[in-house]
Amino acid sequence: MTIILKKCTIDDAHTLQEISYDTFNETFKHQNSPKNMKSYLEKAFNVEQVETELSHRSSHFYLVYVHEDVAGYLKVNTGDAQSEEMGHESLEIERIYIKRSFQKHGLGKYLLNKAIELAREQHLKNIWLGVWEKNENAISFYKKMGFVETGTHSFYMGDEEQTDLIMTKPIL
Repeated sequence: MTIILKKCTIDDAHTLQEISYDTFNETFKHQNSPKNMKSYLEKAFNVEQVETELSHRSSHFYLVYVHEDVAGYLKVNTGDAQSEEMGHESLEIERIYIKRSFQKHGLGKYLLNKAIELAREQHLKNIWLGVWEKNENAISFYKKMGFVETGTHSFYMGDEEQTDLIMTKPIL
């Protein structure tokens, strides 16, 4: 399996929008109302929003390709781009999204290791993420990778407030 990682630029906005929409929808549509899914997808993944996120100096996106197919992506944030105030010694993994057809092939671990590498390059002390409390597969994966639950925060899916677990790992 040939894996290629590409740092995104503004030119990747449409590809990023499409993969974001597809992966989020296939992962969460069965656990949320169609109305809330539609509302969230239109707000979070419209082209203007994606371009705004791509343009933030403290956010970075990486597309992962298997052979020539887009399989998923990673979004990391530092400094003021983090979704919670975790300090300037932390890196947030905001998204690791993998298309269902490419899951269970090590791509999540590959992207997580990329995030850890980025944190080390910047001499950061912690890496953290938020994961929906009902996403048992992801929680299990992050625990296996050395993350521990350190708190919670709210995530809004349309008009429904949901709880994300905050999971943290020290960078050694």
